[in-house]
Amino acid sequence: MGSRSATELLQLPVQLHGIGLGRPVDLLLDASAWRALGFVVLCRDESMRFLAYAAADPREDEIALPSALLLIDDLAFYRKRAHSLRSLVGAPVSIAEREAGELRDLLVSSAGTVDALLVERDGKIREIGPAGATIRYVRAA
Repeated sequence: MGSRSATELLQLPVQLHGIGLGRPVDLLLDASAWRALGFVVLCRDESMRFLAYAAADPREDEIALPSALLLIDDLAFYRKRAHSLRSLVGAPVSIAEREAGELRDLLVSSAGTVDALLVERDGKIREIGPAGATIRYVRAA
């Protein structure tokens, strides 16, 4: 499978053998390496848990898991070490210190690498490669 929109991935249910466990509400990223680290999942019991991208199996209509034990309770640990996609959307993107536009979405490979940033400038969306791209963001306290 090729790259998929991060926004599209956030619309898929998290399931174990077809049983709904929750839904992703955010994607945590290592923006310096342009890699998806994992999902923030709102589980059916209303708790928020972390699901490592490497442990997930994004399919056409679901994010499949081989075990519910892969949903990790210590979400705060991962949030401290990553950037939230939701906090980055709308932030200015620069390449070689030139403004490229505002981040709207990411294209993520099945391996978790960010293949492209979707940026908007002058009302037009375009794909740019992540190499050399920086995002100006303010991390929430």
